[in-house]
Amino acid sequence: MQGVHAIVHGKVQGVWFRAWTQDTAKELGITGWVRNLAGGEVETVAQAEQKALDAFLDRLQDGPPLARVTRIDVSPHDADERLNSFKVRA
Repeated sequence: MQGVHAIVHGKVQGVWFRAWTQDTAKELGITGWVRNLAGGEVETVAQAEQKALDAFLDRLQDGPPLARVTRIDVSPHDADERLNSFKVRA
C-alpha cells in the first residue's frame, strides 16, 4: 500500500470538491481524508495500491464540474493502517 499527500489549488472550495473527492476515493477503493484549507486550497491524504492512487490523482486534476484546478502539489505519505475509510474532515 502506498500513500500520497496532495494540496489542490484553484477554484476548489464551494464547488462540492470535498464530497466529489470522497465519492471518487470510495469508487477507487482508496482510504484517507480530504479537507478545506484556510488559503482556499483543498488538502487530501490518500492511500491504496499505486494504480488506484494514479487514477485518483488523474481525476483530481479535473475535479467536479464547477471546479477549476490550477495545480496539485503531491508528496509521498506513509500509509496509516488506522485509515480504513475515506472521510471529509472539517
